[in-house]
Amino acid sequence: MADHLLPLARQAAANKTVIAVGGAAAVLLLVAGDYLQWKSLGTGGTPPTIQGYGRMRKMGLWRFFYGDDLKDASPLSKEGPTYLDGPVPKREGGRAKGSRWTMPQRQIAEPITPEALERLATLMHRLSAQHPKLLSYGLSKTEGGTGHAIYANPDLPTVNPDAHKIRYEVAHVHPSENSLHVYASPADAREVVEAEWGERFPVSWIAPASWIMVYAPRNEEEVEVVERIVRAAVGWNTGVKV
Repeated sequence: MADHLLPLARQAAANKTVIAVGGAAAVLLLVAGDYLQWKSLGTGGTPPTIQGYGRMRKMGLWRFFYGDDLKDASPLSKEGPTYLDGPVPKREGGRAKGSRWTMPQRQIAEPITPEALERLATLMHRLSAQHPKLLSYGLSKTEGGTGHAIYANPDLPTVNPDAHKIRYEVAHVHPSENSLHVYASPADAREVVEAEWGERFPVSWIAPASWIMVYAPRNEEEVEVVERIVRAAVGWNTGVKV
């Protein structure tokens, strides 16, 4: 009887081994595919390495257990200065859909008109050229040099003392899908999030609370909204309304 059962036991053990190896291979393929998709998105300030990917996934687990809704504007104060030149209209169609990765914070790309894209692509350079005493133009330090940004002049007597927390960076555009990161006043950031034009940053210990992602514009009218938000951020960081 025992001799008869021995081959069956060996076969069962072999089957379990095959299943385990197959399962591990499937998981490895899924992780590898996810890593390559994440890397192709444009990793910004997160190093485009296995280590950077692992760090990003740890952040995602932390956020999952913490349960923070980045679309909730309530953590941003209503008090304090505002630099917006008027109310921010609700974004047509509602919020953009975010990517599934915690970092870099990105949205799913949406169609944009050529005219709007041209205006958005030159926005940072144009603002710095218009206000050379207030702003400088260069590669984004927070994005690891993957896009261009504007910076507040740290020697300005009116510069926001909190601007050093984000290395005086005011805003930058993400070339991969045309969203932005902007350091606005808390009150202005709250209005942007409530108008469904943006969301809070996912990692609170990296940047100030009012460092927000602004969704990509899709036409020239929406570029105007985005430019108003960026101009308000210039005011918050430099102390001068533009």
